[in-house]
Amino acid sequence: MALDGIYLYSLINNLKESLLDSKIDKINQPEKDEIILTLRKERKNLKLLISASPRFARIHLTNTVKSNPIKAPMYLMVLRKYILGGRITKLIQKDNDRILIIEIENRDELGFDSVYSLIVEIMGRHSNITLVRNRDNKVMESIKHITPDINSYRVLYPGVNYVYPPATTKLNPISVTYEELNSFVNNHSIIFDEKFYFNCFTGISNLLSNDLYYNTIECNSSPTVEEIYESFKKFISKLSENLSYNIYTNKLGILKDFYSLKLSSLKENFVAIPYEDPNTLMDDFYSKKDKQDRLQNKSTDLQKLIHTNIERCNKKAKILYETLKECEEKDELKIKGDLLTSYIYTIKKGDSECSLLNFYNENEEEYMKIKLDKNKTPSENVQRYYKKYNKLKTSQEYAKVQLEKNVDEINYLNSVLTNIINVESYDEIDEIKKELIETGYIRYKKQGKNVKKAKTSKPHHFVSSDGIDIYVGKNNLQNDHLSLKFANKNYLWLHAKDIPGSHVIVCSFDVPDKTLEEAAIIAGFYSKGKNSLKLPVDYTKVKELKKPNGSKPGMVIYHTNKTLMINPNDFSELFEQNK
Repeated sequence: MALDGIYLYSLINNLKESLLDSKIDKINQPEKDEIILTLRKERKNLKLLISASPRFARIHLTNTVKSNPIKAPMYLMVLRKYILGGRITKLIQKDNDRILIIEIENRDELGFDSVYSLIVEIMGRHSNITLVRNRDNKVMESIKHITPDINSYRVLYPGVNYVYPPATTKLNPISVTYEELNSFVNNHSIIFDEKFYFNCFTGISNLLSNDLYYNTIECNSSPTVEEIYESFKKFISKLSENLSYNIYTNKLGILKDFYSLKLSSLKENFVAIPYEDPNTLMDDFYSKKDKQDRLQNKSTDLQKLIHTNIERCNKKAKILYETLKECEEKDELKIKGDLLTSYIYTIKKGDSECSLLNFYNENEEEYMKIKLDKNKTPSENVQRYYKKYNKLKTSQEYAKVQLEKNVDEINYLNSVLTNIINVESYDEIDEIKKELIETGYIRYKKQGKNVKKAKTSKPHHFVSSDGIDIYVGKNNLQNDHLSLKFANKNYLWLHAKDIPGSHVIVCSFDVPDKTLEEAAIIAGFYSKGKNSLKLPVDYTKVKELKKPNGSKPGMVIYHTNKTLMINPNDFSELFEQNK
């Protein structure tokens, strides 16, 4: 994530107005590596989230409500003892790096005024939140203890003197001079590439370094150090003027990254979602990213199960196609059996081969050579060919039936995989798991008496611009319910053409063109082809649908339909807020 020194610099400037001179009214620790300070200023409450998570270390204002543990952790009790009721007086960023110092004035247990520093180190797996008493630089408590066996450079636990992380040799981008940059580049033999700015300056992420590099070579393909310096100082001087907070997502809506500037290197392949301030951006980004990651982790086993079964079906299809290829010679075996039957009087036991006139070839006179088992009688040789023919004929019929079932199973598994990718809650994952239990892909396990029943999620509900209700199934069980039980027979039904996707029901007997187009976009978005620029969507009346006996959940057939071409990417503009 691009929470580098530059972003933190802009964030601190934004936070100062809200945080300085605010009173710490409450302190909570909802996670083992995360605290929330409830601040009071000018009769308004603010929540400051500070996290030392290895993956999502950060600090920002938040509106997220989190439950707290029943028993307060020791770290929380120490914070409440020393800084609860205190006032925030300073926000300091150390050397433009990812270290933020929050100075707090408060009275100690003896009634004397004391100053404490809450030092936030945002450094990946080394992130930490440490409370330090300023008058003697003593560590009161840290959210993660660091002992000598973990780190030989410094330790962090109550009673020791606080030591900052090792100082970097990189340059401060705010105060750097040309002489410093030139000397640094020469001494470290740094070449001008995508990582140049990352290697030279503190607080510059790889993401920003890459962007600065391509912007520089766009103007000058071989710049000198002096030209690089002038370009970079111009960038730094106009930094506050060019701030633009954006979250970058791919076309599927999957979060890529965020930054406090517009990044030209991402504009082609990613969509920029603008925000007015860095706190709102980070609150949205991390809550969504956390949700996506948690859903992905919870559905990993299901996805692995589906992929394993799809691979099994593909192997089975390969075997069946090979069987059908082998069965292509069955007609020739029957001809040989018929010829042997017709000319059986010319064949003797002990013959290993015979050449017989093929009366099946009407165009020209042709003799067919037929191999014989010299140990068998002519009648036994005839039966041998008919037996092979019947065996291949049976195999061919069986292979065709199995191949058709195999195709249906692959289509079903792909539809389940599409539903898993589109899940938005734990309940939806549980419903898909229930579906796989019912279809036999997961072994049923009897639940204990005290286990709560999972909540049943409802289908997606949209309202078209014409005010008509549109419902979308989240899984195949919901698809069956919507199409076969819920919908009136004269309602409109839509589905992406020939690919896995959700069933879409438009609750109207007479559907306007605008609603039809919107419903088709929804059907395209909730399908395997959601990333396509052009996608055909079939639509027909519900009464035209039929569910074959023994078919998998969500599988229906129809013959009378029309098709509409749409762009699924239009979904975000039309329905993201309606969703």
